[in-house]
Amino acid sequence: MDAAQLRAWRKLERERLVAARLAVDRDSLRQWNLAIDRHLEFGFPGLHRGTIGFCWPYKNEYDARHLLRRLRDRGAVTALPVVVAPRSPLQFREWHPGVRLSPGVYGIPFPPDSPPCDPDTVLLPMNGFDRGGFRLGYGAGYFDRTLASLARRPFVLGVSFELAAMETIHPQPYDIPADFVVTERGLYRRDESGLEFIGAPDGDSRPLASPVCYAGEKLEGGPPAGQPRNSR
Repeated sequence: MDAAQLRAWRKLERERLVAARLAVDRDSLRQWNLAIDRHLEFGFPGLHRGTIGFCWPYKNEYDARHLLRRLRDRGAVTALPVVVAPRSPLQFREWHPGVRLSPGVYGIPFPPDSPPCDPDTVLLPMNGFDRGGFRLGYGAGYFDRTLASLARRPFVLGVSFELAAMETIHPQPYDIPADFVVTERGLYRRDESGLEFIGAPDGDSRPLASPVCYAGEKLEGGPPAGQPRNSR
């Protein structure tokens, strides 16, 4: 399909998936959020050691705020994205309870007075995710521009619900995939062949469905900050 057809198709898919998410009942949404909290906390035990970029929940997206409160108690810094100009990279600014917020694009709050910071990890909400780990967002391309512009690319954890799974978003050269996708079901790892479901970690550290491998990881060291345990 050409560029105009792709934009129209993605718009229809986005509307379909957002409507499906908005139709989820509150109890199911709460249970799915709790499950994603567990998978992130136990699957990526180094998250508290760095700065985590996240998005204020919008239209029944995964709400990371409860998990991030626990991670801040253990030393994490948390940051929200800010639109500084149309069609430009986002700027992440530190936020925690007590920091002033103002309404921004779509009415989503952002911290107007906080200093900018570069996240080590980004929890990236996905309206849809495909078999290659690519994200269907809201169509403005802010996150792709941001990830492409950063001098040091953060570890990107896509967060979504299983109802958002797609065969493909028909990715384009500017689309940047997530490193992992986390849903209420568990963890998906991305490699050269696409997404692979590797299991649902828990507090007992039971082995995942298949081992996570990192080409550059030293045997004498643990997993890098943010990356999952059970990695060898």
